[in-house]
Amino acid sequence: MTLRGRLTSAFLVVVLGPVLLGSIFVALTAGAVNRERTTERLDQAEMTVNAAVGAICRQLQAAADAVAVVPAADRQAVAGQLLARGLATDLHVTDPEQPILGRAATTGDANPAGWRDCADPAEANPAETATALAASAYADEVTVTAAQRIDAAMLSRLGEAVGVGVGVALGPAAPEAAGTTDRELPAEPGRPLRLTLRAAGGEPAVRYAVLVLIVLVTAVVAVVAARWLARSTTRPLGDLAWAADRVANGDLDTRVPIPRPDELGRLAGTFNRMTRELQSYVQALTASRDQLRRHLAILGDTLSSTHDLDRILPVILRTAMTATGARAGLILLTDPADGRLAARCGVGLTGDWDVPDADLLKRCLVPGRGVLGKVAATGSPLRGAACTASDEPVCESYLAVPICAPPTEDSEPEPGVLGVLALYDRLGGPSFEDADMRTLRTFAGQAGVAVHNVRVHEEAQRLSLTDPLTGLWNYRYLREVLRREVERASRFGRMLTVLVLDLDHFKEVNDTYGHAAGDQVLGEFARRIRLGLREVDVAFRQGGEEFVVLLPETDAYGGVIVAERLGAAVRDWPVPVDPRRPGMNDRVPISVSIGIAVFPEHGGTAQAVLDAADEALYVAKNAGRDTYRLAERVSRVGPEGHLNPATAAIGGPHPPRHGLGR
Repeated sequence: MTLRGRLTSAFLVVVLGPVLLGSIFVALTAGAVNRERTTERLDQAEMTVNAAVGAICRQLQAAADAVAVVPAADRQAVAGQLLARGLATDLHVTDPEQPILGRAATTGDANPAGWRDCADPAEANPAETATALAASAYADEVTVTAAQRIDAAMLSRLGEAVGVGVGVALGPAAPEAAGTTDRELPAEPGRPLRLTLRAAGGEPAVRYAVLVLIVLVTAVVAVVAARWLARSTTRPLGDLAWAADRVANGDLDTRVPIPRPDELGRLAGTFNRMTRELQSYVQALTASRDQLRRHLAILGDTLSSTHDLDRILPVILRTAMTATGARAGLILLTDPADGRLAARCGVGLTGDWDVPDADLLKRCLVPGRGVLGKVAATGSPLRGAACTASDEPVCESYLAVPICAPPTEDSEPEPGVLGVLALYDRLGGPSFEDADMRTLRTFAGQAGVAVHNVRVHEEAQRLSLTDPLTGLWNYRYLREVLRREVERASRFGRMLTVLVLDLDHFKEVNDTYGHAAGDQVLGEFARRIRLGLREVDVAFRQGGEEFVVLLPETDAYGGVIVAERLGAAVRDWPVPVDPRRPGMNDRVPISVSIGIAVFPEHGGTAQAVLDAADEALYVAKNAGRDTYRLAERVSRVGPEGHLNPATAAIGGPHPPRHGLGR
């Protein structure tokens, strides 16, 4: 379908749609109002019929009561007066001592067929034709029944009073007649008859005919107007489409004629101005694209070749500055320990922030304070004019976005903020724009991926070197740290003390209390080791129940002091465990045997000093456990430079020989 056909269809829909909807609404409303009025008439008629039948029942009850309360001799006269006054059409008096009174006395039946008892309509046979309303009264053994016959005249009077047709319902409900609305009233106390109310209702046929005529006239006028409007609109648009096709083919000299100074004329003028400026934009974008492509290539190579943030972040920052035309930039990362924002790299900063890289890395900001703090605290980007925060870089305009970890399948919908990427003073413009924010978000995403990958890599390395049960370093890391500490001690002429610890009778703990309790003992033992060490000391789990502690710059005497402190910490407080059976002791007494060796006194290499401490541990075990032993001293003799053991192994406290002591 052409544009002209679509415009014509749209105009017809816009014009005829409301007309048709309005016509349908009016028709439905008229029908609803008519039905509502009919329902109201039936509601009023139902109330009036109920009141009328109830009044007849009360009148019959009063007549029956009046006959029942008078003496037997006067009942005939009273009944005659009531019948004469029309308060009842039939009266029956049943008295063992008197004959039956009333007009129907010859029947001999106090409850003829078809009489409906006002008080208890449930006893009536619904198949019988209702002939009268009846009410009964009782006095001693006398029963008085007053009745009002139901005939066409009575129903006609009721219908005239309520304005609808009234009839007595027999059998199942009859179908409604065309153009009428029926309502059936069930029998109930006070109205023992099933009555049918019928109200006539007519449809406004003339109104519907007028509505159809209005719709037809409106449709004819709308078609004519739609064709004219589509014709006058599509001709300038055709010219504009022709010019756009020429521009798309590279002819930027194409111009569109401006027929009238209306919206289409302004559109043509805007198109002509756009083509004039497009060539200069194309040249500028081509140059910027080539420059950005080079920076992105450098960024990709950096991200794929290293996990060093000190190399990655400056590349990301410089590429973001080039892409947005910023004069200066700054990247801060959140410290996982205290949550503060620590500067990691900056380019082009002025004022107090124009410092060497070593001093820049010492700068920290508090989340929630200032522009950068708000971005880190809320995770929402900010941009604006001059920054007024005293502890942030001075600038004329700024743009700051959060650096977030990339989302994963098992992460939160909004990952935590890892840092902030901020740019300052956009060159060539008064402030940063929405496009700059989208670009900076892209680079912040790259920074988030880089920071997240580095931290995941560091965490993976830590987990590979950590014992999962105790949280101490494992045997693999022990070999590396011990070698590094021995080299450092040898280079600076310092000492290094090595403690090898082994829990006594640990197999009995597992056999008696179970392996779960054994794991609790190992975890508690590792915790007490950490509490008894300095910050520079390092503890390892070598395997099973054997642990190793490295004490840098500590001599034998200092090692003995640490061994005594650790032995007391283990011995004096039994470990609480969950017993495997009720009645077992829930505290396990434990002790530890410790072997002590000092570099270079007891070994000249990492393996040698570790072996010496291990030998001293076995000496402590053979000495009865729950004690410590110092390794045998070695001396350097012989041209080959081998370490030869001395003569004695020493246990218990030992006097200081080298270094600082402990």
